[in-house]
Amino acid sequence: MAQLLSILLLLFFSAYLIDRFAGLHRNVSLLFLAQPLIMAVAPLMVFIGGIIAKPMAPNLSLVTLPLTVMIVGVAVATIPVAMLAKRYGRRIASMIGFLATVFGGFIGLLSIVNQLFYGFVLASFIMGFSGAFSLQLRFAAIESLNDSSDIPKAISLLMLTGIFAALIGPELAFLTKNIIPGMPAYTGTFIGLMLLALIAIGVISKFEPPPEVSDTEDQRLSRPLSTIMRQPVFIVAIVSAALGFGLMSFVMTATPLSMHQLHNHSLEHTKWVIQSHVAAMYLPSLLTVWLGKRVPTKYFLLVGTLMFIGVVIVASQGHELLHYWWALILLGIGWNFLFYAGTTLLPLSYEPHERYRVQAVNDFSIFTFQGLSSLMAGWVLFNHQWSGVLYTCIPFLVVMSAVTVLRFVDAPGRSLPG
Repeated sequence: MAQLLSILLLLFFSAYLIDRFAGLHRNVSLLFLAQPLIMAVAPLMVFIGGIIAKPMAPNLSLVTLPLTVMIVGVAVATIPVAMLAKRYGRRIASMIGFLATVFGGFIGLLSIVNQLFYGFVLASFIMGFSGAFSLQLRFAAIESLNDSSDIPKAISLLMLTGIFAALIGPELAFLTKNIIPGMPAYTGTFIGLMLLALIAIGVISKFEPPPEVSDTEDQRLSRPLSTIMRQPVFIVAIVSAALGFGLMSFVMTATPLSMHQLHNHSLEHTKWVIQSHVAAMYLPSLLTVWLGKRVPTKYFLLVGTLMFIGVVIVASQGHELLHYWWALILLGIGWNFLFYAGTTLLPLSYEPHERYRVQAVNDFSIFTFQGLSSLMAGWVLFNHQWSGVLYTCIPFLVVMSAVTVLRFVDAPGRSLPG
């Protein structure tokens, strides 16, 4: 308990320092505080979702279904998120969205108590809604800034919150596994998730809505989505983020099952690998805060792609603990660079009055691909083993390499700040 409380206190203290010294709008510190409390659901489900589902699932190949359906929930909610944000503003939309974790957590609790597999799947799907709202907070941060040159800093700081999510989620699961005597394992975990969501709702209620763009005249000049989507900068942005997310989810979803179920690594070691991976997803943001204004985005794409290639090389060497650990570290860093690049490039593809449509299309594409990747993970792992998971990544890495080359040869009309 002391360790989890220490993590939460450090999160609040970090948000306070950002508010005082980062030189950004106060909204950024509020988003920094609220986002990881909701994001903690994802690493928690990666860690224990398959373990909870295994004794309930009618077929072993379905053990990753709850995690997959949670990602589908994220994808399904991306368009409603944009519509709610446009109509009611980011604050109200986020508060509504975060309630999904409370509702889904309650259904998850009842499903575990009664050993209802499809009830647990439904709970995961509903909790995915909150994930869509939390991921849109990066756009809320961008819209709160007075100076566009601060975009790399704000995005990097919000990505950094994933470190806290990486620690909070698995730690909450480990701490609360048997916290309620006489109840099934992890019952208390979902009570903890509901409490975190309620805290996040309280924090986001203090968010100050940024001034809305007056788009009455501009709407007549809005370009068709097909025109926006044909731009090289949009293609690079969406493909780098989608492939980064999809391949990361594919390998990450398979890892706990491969380690704990197929190769008999302890739950403690599995937790360490997953926590290290999720920390590696966000820790590089300490560098991108500083490098964002100094290094062209194409180099983040290049390094991210090389990191993913490194994952396949390292993971194919064996099934020892360090093979998994190093592969998942590289996977996390590669995802960070690709998602940072995609998020930073995306605003270059649209005008302010086009933002909600383009953001919705972007996130829907990313999380649809991520959901499909997660669903494939269990089937590929149990039918073709760990090596099959790695070989499946290779064609997508070829595509990612081609997209990286496209960014190096493309010269868009606008460039990143700095």
